[in-house]
Amino acid sequence: MAIRFIGANPGITILNGDERMAFASVWRADWSEQGAGLAIVLWHKGMTKVITSNSVLGDWLASEFTRHFPEVAGLPWPTPAIVETPVSLELDLTHGMKASGGGVTVEIGPPQDRRLFTTDAFDLGGHLHELSTVFMPCETGSVTIDGTRVEGTVKAFIADAEVWQR
Repeated sequence: MAIRFIGANPGITILNGDERMAFASVWRADWSEQGAGLAIVLWHKGMTKVITSNSVLGDWLASEFTRHFPEVAGLPWPTPAIVETPVSLELDLTHGMKASGGGVTVEIGPPQDRRLFTTDAFDLGGHLHELSTVFMPCETGSVTIDGTRVEGTVKAFIADAEVWQR
């Protein structure tokens, strides 16, 4: 087994009934096969966008990981538009997270619980991975795109101390 990623990966889904309105996956790569850095991977209205200052890392996170998450299963996933710009991240495991860049802001409210999650069979596009993370469900959050908040019901989490290996 080789480690592929070490870092954090908070995520948020905005729903209107059963319809997914938006999904954002925020990445803090402390170390990865494609370097370190920050990225926001956003799905909204059938389009995907990656905001990052490291386009190689951002594209890799979107295509190798986020694309295969259950939160986006069955959604159209066109080739992401890469927006090369700095991303800011404030992550506090007591109070929550705020990430922004390229006109996108993702906020996730305080954790309600903390659980260690491990699996040796997380399927990423037909490739099984081992995943270990501290998973923290959150009750509040928002996604704002170019000043407009995506409305709907929130399902959000913070995942930190995350290690992916294959």
